[in-house]
Amino acid sequence: MNYWKRAKNSIFRTKGKSVILFAVIFVLGNVIAGAIAIQQSTGNVEKKMKQQLGATVSAEPDLNKLLEQNENGEVQSMTRPDNLKEETIKKMGASPYVKDYDYSYMAYLNVKKFKTYEMKQQGDVQVATPYKSMTLKGSNSTEPMDFKNKKVKLVDGRMLTKEELTGKKPVALISKKVADENGLSIGDQMVLDTVTLTPKEDGTLDSQDSTEHAVKIVGLFEPIKLEKKKSDGQNGQDALNKQITEMEQYNTAFVSNGVARDINKIDTDNLPADQKEEVEEEVSPVFTLKSPDDVAAFKAEIKPLLPDGYKAVASTDEFDKVGASVKRLSKISGYVVLLAVLASLLIISLVVVLFMKDRRHEWGIYLSLGEQRKNIMKQVVAELFVISLAALLISLISGNILGKMVSESLIAGDTMDQAAQNVGNQIVSMGGGSVLGSSLSSQDVLNNYEVRFSMTYIATYLIAGIGTILLAAILPLTYVMRLNPKKIMM
Repeated sequence: MNYWKRAKNSIFRTKGKSVILFAVIFVLGNVIAGAIAIQQSTGNVEKKMKQQLGATVSAEPDLNKLLEQNENGEVQSMTRPDNLKEETIKKMGASPYVKDYDYSYMAYLNVKKFKTYEMKQQGDVQVATPYKSMTLKGSNSTEPMDFKNKKVKLVDGRMLTKEELTGKKPVALISKKVADENGLSIGDQMVLDTVTLTPKEDGTLDSQDSTEHAVKIVGLFEPIKLEKKKSDGQNGQDALNKQITEMEQYNTAFVSNGVARDINKIDTDNLPADQKEEVEEEVSPVFTLKSPDDVAAFKAEIKPLLPDGYKAVASTDEFDKVGASVKRLSKISGYVVLLAVLASLLIISLVVVLFMKDRRHEWGIYLSLGEQRKNIMKQVVAELFVISLAALLISLISGNILGKMVSESLIAGDTMDQAAQNVGNQIVSMGGGSVLGSSLSSQDVLNNYEVRFSMTYIATYLIAGIGTILLAAILPLTYVMRLNPKKIMM
């Protein structure tokens, strides 16, 4: 009788022991399957969200650092750091991680009659702004980075031409919402009646007569929102953050760098003489990298080139801010997989050895009849493999369901706690937000989190499970190798 038939007969002859071994492997398999499912799902949601956010990096003033220095008395006033130079930006753009880059001169305008996009009321909180603001974002490219990186999309009209970019022609792309608010369309002239605000001794702001800047509209755009898996609601803080970001995006006009610098200079000339020296041109570079995986390396590479008071901000940082619960769950699930595999090795090995001690006489007879030790070892492996494979296949399904229930409830709870802790802790610069324009809420991460079957999950689990079983068979096989038929039969 060959070892396969003996293995089959042994499984059905000792049904009780086979069921116990099946149950042990099934329970341990559920733990391994659930942990692997969670680990791969957390990795997938991070990869998916970062792909949606794009691989872009910008160099911007570190306002938090300046505020911290001001509170500690390290600086006497809230001054901006030295601006980046075009030569430095070009040196950063020569990095092998960079696919493309552009830099923008920014102009932050306070307008009087021109209508901007205003935030809606959030519950009992009414967001009030003392004045309306518009941002002019310059570019040297016929397709600004926000369009290339799918932050916004052109819905009507055209992009700026090379002649318009180099000739400082006053043309712009504005959001469709702002255009509708002012009754404007393609080909119309929008008039930005800017107001010069100067601080008074009592801390209030004094507004001076406005300066009118006429700019022709050649294109209309709309922001592109992140894809959502399901239409769940958002908590109040997430909704507020999204509206702040939307307001900044809608109230941005894309112009040439020359137009942005000229308008900024005109408004600066309207300031009192003692304040003109404090106003400097602000240039914001945006680098598109070849892969989101290059973000950390690129940020480390350009750090020595950044002026004091500047920081590198990546679009993927949004995930790092709100995806802490996902990363923490991924780390925990990795530990669970490791511990489950080690526990399985120990438990299965001991269970099989205990069961095999009762079969010493059976194997002693086989050896006395001339059976080779390798065939007895094959029989042991065959019995263990058949029982284990059945248990692993069933736990493949149940473990996935278990991992989904546990992880989604943990992430949902952690997301709510994190959102509550972030209320009131965020510094929002109205009109001075990140040039990347990326926005991500904890609810977006939760909506995109999904535990599902995939070939990677199935292959990883089966390799881990079967590999663990085969390693667990080392002790039983060692036991078989040490059998002495003469001593057994005496």
